[in-house]
Amino acid sequence: MNNILKISTCALAGLLIACNPEKKEVETTAPTTEISQLEKEHLLEMVGYADSVNLGLVDDTIKGSARREAKGSIGGTEVTINYGSPGKRGRTIWNGLVAYDQVWVSGSHWATAVTFSKDVVIDGTEVKAGTYAFFTIPGVSEWTVILNKNFDQHLADEYDEVEDLVRIIVQPKELDHEVQRLTYEVEKTSDADGLISLSWDQIKVSMPFSIK
Repeated sequence: MNNILKISTCALAGLLIACNPEKKEVETTAPTTEISQLEKEHLLEMVGYADSVNLGLVDDTIKGSARREAKGSIGGTEVTINYGSPGKRGRTIWNGLVAYDQVWVSGSHWATAVTFSKDVVIDGTEVKAGTYAFFTIPGVSEWTVILNKNFDQHLADEYDEVEDLVRIIVQPKELDHEVQRLTYEVEKTSDADGLISLSWDQIKVSMPFSIK
C-alpha cells in the first residue's frame, strides 16, 4: 500500500491529549497519486481519537469505526495489522453486536488485513510472506481463529472456507478491564515467536505464530 502521511489532531509534542471527538485525523497522499479502492478502504482514520477513548481521555461519542494499524517486529519479520475499530459505546458485544458461532470480520468494514514481511509458521502450516484476511468464529468458551487468502473483501460477504490457510481453536481470555475500541496488538513471546491479539470489551483472543 502507498505510504500515507498521517496528520493527527490529537497529538502534541509526542503526548496524546483529549481532543474534539468530531475532528478526525487527516490522511493524505501525494495529489498526483492514484490509489485503488482497496487502498482507500485501508487508509488510517481517527487513530488518535480511538487511542484517546481507550485511555479514558475522552468519551466515545462517534458512531463510526476508526481505521487503525498495529505493527511489530519479531526475529526480523515485520507484522502489520490493518483493521476497522468499532466502539463499544454501552452495547452488548459478545452474542449481541457480534454473533456467536458465525464467521466475523474481526473488526469492521473491509476485512482485517495481516501482512507478514517474511514467511511464518502457524500451527504447523507454512504461511508465505504476504497479506491475508483475519477472521474469527467467536464462541462462549472457545473461538476459531482463521487466516484466509482473500483480504480484499467487505466484512465476510465473500468469505469462502476453501481459501482458509489456517484454522485453529483458541480459548478467549477474560480481561480485568474494558477495551472500548477494538484493538489489535503484535506481541513478542520469544525471539522467534509472537501473537496476533485482538481485544475488545473484556475479551482477548490470540493467534500464535513462529518465524520460519
